[in-house]
Amino acid sequence: MALRWVSGMRGESRVLEQSITKSRRPSLIGYLNVIYPNKIQIIGTEELNFLDGLDSRQRWEAINKIAAYQPAALIVTKDQTIPADLREVAEETNTPLWISSKRGHELLTWMQYYLARMLAPRITLHGVFLEVFSIGVLITGESGSGKSELALELISRGHRLVADDATEFTLIAPDVIDGTCPELLQDLLEVRGLGVLNVREMFGHTAVKPSKYLRVVIHLKPLRDGEDTDGMTRLTGDVGQREILEVHVPMITIPVAPGRNLAVLVEAAVRNHVLKSKGIDPAQTFIDRQAHQMRRLPPW
Repeated sequence: MALRWVSGMRGESRVLEQSITKSRRPSLIGYLNVIYPNKIQIIGTEELNFLDGLDSRQRWEAINKIAAYQPAALIVTKDQTIPADLREVAEETNTPLWISSKRGHELLTWMQYYLARMLAPRITLHGVFLEVFSIGVLITGESGSGKSELALELISRGHRLVADDATEFTLIAPDVIDGTCPELLQDLLEVRGLGVLNVREMFGHTAVKPSKYLRVVIHLKPLRDGEDTDGMTRLTGDVGQREILEVHVPMITIPVAPGRNLAVLVEAAVRNHVLKSKGIDPAQTFIDRQAHQMRRLPPW
């Protein structure tokens, strides 16, 4: 953004906190606003002309009122000449005063996106996050349930790894969760018996992906002796929801037992999820066929 710090350098400790994003006012960034101030005030040509149109007393009151709100920073656009009184007030009140060669709308657009993402709610979840058939899939389960081995099998089948063990999820929109890998764990996959593997070096650059939107959670559940599922679950599958950052994400539970090909089951679960998102529900189709067949039977 070509920002340069010209005054108020003692205000370097001012911070933008995540809680501010939940408040209607003040907003994070916007053009100079005395009534509803922004945390970062952009001062463009029109704002400077507004100040120039005030008499000396009104101008001094306006500038001091801006500084009294303790904004995180003031930004003057297009390398315009900074008024001496604005520079003086910024220095006296320790208000960071920056200048940029960029136009106001460029600064506003870029910083709105940047600040919204940096201050968005985030959480770290245990599991393996992959891209399967272009769908972001988080595989969860108890320790030792085979998550990493399953991930390795899926990667060998052409799918891509985003993060292993700890995935950072960020709420970038009201219903969009973006998953990324911590820098320390990038490209790495830990498999019991093999240790830590570098997926990028083993399978190539196309085997990893820096980020992906979370669309479905697949939970691996050990199938214990004597445990059985009810008839409806066998028909529709064990499908529920998991709340992550106040977003309800579809969750599919797959029983784990010796001899089950989990990679094939995960691929099938993802394909079926895509069909359901398009309005195609095989279980409901079967139920409807059965009901239609029963209506055709003659009465007893």
